[in-house]
Amino acid sequence: MEEKELKTSVKQRIFIGVIAVLMLGSMIAGYALIVASGGKAATSTESSDDSKITQEKKNQYQSEYDKKVKEFASATKDDYDRFMKYKSEIKAFNETSANEGGVQIKELEKGSGKTLTAKDSDYLAFYVGYCADESVFDSSFDNNDHPTSFAKVLDASLGMIEGWNKGIEGMKVGGIRRITVPGELAYGDSMEICGGYNKPLRFIIMAVENKDPLKSMSKELDEAYMKVQYANYGIDYDAMMKAESEAEDAAEAESETGAEVEGKAEE
Repeated sequence: MEEKELKTSVKQRIFIGVIAVLMLGSMIAGYALIVASGGKAATSTESSDDSKITQEKKNQYQSEYDKKVKEFASATKDDYDRFMKYKSEIKAFNETSANEGGVQIKELEKGSGKTLTAKDSDYLAFYVGYCADESVFDSSFDNNDHPTSFAKVLDASLGMIEGWNKGIEGMKVGGIRRITVPGELAYGDSMEICGGYNKPLRFIIMAVENKDPLKSMSKELDEAYMKVQYANYGIDYDAMMKAESEAEDAAEAESETGAEVEGKAEE
């Protein structure tokens, strides 16, 4: 990637707190449009009532999410144990040198899989991102300060910051690498992070194959997480998606009916 860019989806995946807000806002807006259009499936009042979530459903979503996290942690334990050998790498570094030194890499453990290029996006990654003062801003850990397992994995196909892409070039899948990214190749002046703008970042990354069962487990975990986030806003995710599906089906049926009428008129 030659041009510096930051896609929305990058923020969604690298900053898990932001993913809920961005995706939630987008989907709520879409749902509001469906309701406002008076879709054939339900009136706006009915849709609004149906979308309200009960405490029982909230508990159900939370239980489902907790179960998925445990399953994910169990399935990724070996990778977690390998990754944790390098937790000592998470320490303070010189901000000025990091900003002036370009992308810097340190090979922690070589992999045996395919060799990644800067444009490669067909891989998953366990990671931890930290600031010059060694504070962790995000990670695959279940808890940034006192990790006991992995709770998520990053899908590179969603788009990564330029410094990350440059940093994984030449890395073999299955390996672990530390990457130092200068601020201009991270978030520059587009977003405040680590206490300011144009701040350098460091990542410890383990690249893994983008395949099942990890691929499917990751998607299921993400969906379970989103259900919990919607529930926190008082919205029943399943009811919302059902209403959206019904509205789309109604619109499609109406379009097909219109096409049939038009066809008969031409006859």
